Amino acid sequence: MTTPYSHRPGTDDHAAPPPGCPAHGMVADAFGDLAPAGLRRLYGPEAENDPMGLYEKLRAEHGSVAPVLLHGDVPAWLVLGHSENLHMTRTPSQFSRDSRRWRAVNDGSVPPDHPLAPVFTWQPICVFADGAEHERLRGAVTDSIGRIDHRGVRRFINRYSNRLVNDFCQDGKADLVSRFAEHLPMMVMIQILGMPEEYSEQLVQAARDMIKGTETAVESNAYVMAALDRLVARRRAAPQEDFASWLVEHPAGLTDAEVAQHLRLVLIAAYETTANLIANVLRMVLTDPRFRAQLSGGHMTLPEAVEQTLWDEPPFTTIFGRWAVGDTELGGQRIKAGDALVVGIAAANVDPVVRPDVNASMQGNRAHLAFSGGPHECPGQDIGRAIADTGIDALLLRLPDLQLAVPEEDLRWSASLMSRHLKELPVTFAARPPQDVAGPPSATPGYAPRTEWQVASPRPVPGRPAGSPPSATAPEPTPVPMPVPPPVAAQTEPTPAAGAIPQQRGPGAPARAWRAVVRWWRGY
Repeated sequence: MTTPYSHRPGTDDHAAPPPGCPAHGMVADAFGDLAPAGLRRLYGPEAENDPMGLYEKLRAEHGSVAPVLLHGDVPAWLVLGHSENLHMTRTPSQFSRDSRRWRAVNDGSVPPDHPLAPVFTWQPICVFADGAEHERLRGAVTDSIGRIDHRGVRRFINRYSNRLVNDFCQDGKADLVSRFAEHLPMMVMIQILGMPEEYSEQLVQAARDMIKGTETAVESNAYVMAALDRLVARRRAAPQEDFASWLVEHPAGLTDAEVAQHLRLVLIAAYETTANLIANVLRMVLTDPRFRAQLSGGHMTLPEAVEQTLWDEPPFTTIFGRWAVGDTELGGQRIKAGDALVVGIAAANVDPVVRPDVNASMQGNRAHLAFSGGPHECPGQDIGRAIADTGIDALLLRLPDLQLAVPEEDLRWSASLMSRHLKELPVTFAARPPQDVAGPPSATPGYAPRTEWQVASPRPVPGRPAGSPPSATAPEPTPVPMPVPPPVAAQTEPTPAAGAIPQQRGPGAPARAWRAVVRWWRGY
């Protein structure tokens, strides 16, 4: 068994290597950086250039739980095993989410301005709570998420997807990361939260910067929180039908600070995961023959492609952190009270114990840890899935001839402690004119006029159950007159043969009915 390197004050003496031990010295790593012997960093060139390779080195050296170094060479544990991660996330009595337990914070080893401070600094939100307090705060978030109109969200996804594609569809080329994947989730999430007027490029970049552990992460966090504080103040004064108002009005009685912090949690978690997921799915669709052939051949649906991507390229590679409540053991390692642990999502998804062949299809298997597990499992994962599969579906409908513009090996990645995402995904396609953003996405800008009659039910009035009488304040929608067919010359109908069944529908009726169902599901 091994323990994290104890070069910081406040650790137990017996956890440190004995004097004269070779592991007590400092050695230069492959990139020339000094690091405690035998320990690898979860930051720096090796972690950023090849995080999966680093995880496998750690697995080979230490097993399912490995000692590592965070920014500033702060010691922690990275949990690599699938079952070990499940045990850690499902046992808050042993591994708490309360960062105030972290010994390195309490002894001053980790300063308040540490690059990861926006991630680990304790806040009055559900992700840092356990037990009854977690249930109170998490209940407010879960209940508010449950009030989201998923069909309405799909309409927004299609509308914003159309708007984004309109910005580059006439160019014949685009970078799908900066022009699509990085913007669609933010556009949808701020609509759900109730702050569409706050949308800006600066908000997008600040949201991504917050979890990178950069020198500007604290400043980016302050920028996002200022926008959310303004939103909470507006909703306290005048609630509306949006996520922020639902949190403000929830019976759990959240304070303004608690509401703002939970809005940040939902916004950042949903944005970063979904932006990465969209980019990763698009890369696989464009580069992996299995996906391209199966999607075009109808053997794999887009949601199934999304699920496979959650196994192979999860949006979050790790989640920091958990803190040991007391001395314990995990994966054969001695964990001391106050030690920090990192949920190894990407490493657990390729754990040989549960996935001996990483190239095998995981279709129909949702045992991945892309959304973590236990009581802190992501409550909004279905919204993320909806944004990804609906947005990508809209993009592929508009630009069905997308082709990668560079060799796959030329694609570049950027990695941080918690995520790994594509820097660019350049594509080419046939230039097309823009479309009406409110209409359904399609490969052609217009629609041929219908030559057949179509009888449709009237559109429902928002807020009124179908079949109920109109209210005194809600005006009845203006009826659309049915088209009057032109006069038709009298014709002699042939007399059907005895016993023949008259034709009831045209040959295209089943296809039209199916298209209507698809349009309803996609939200337009």
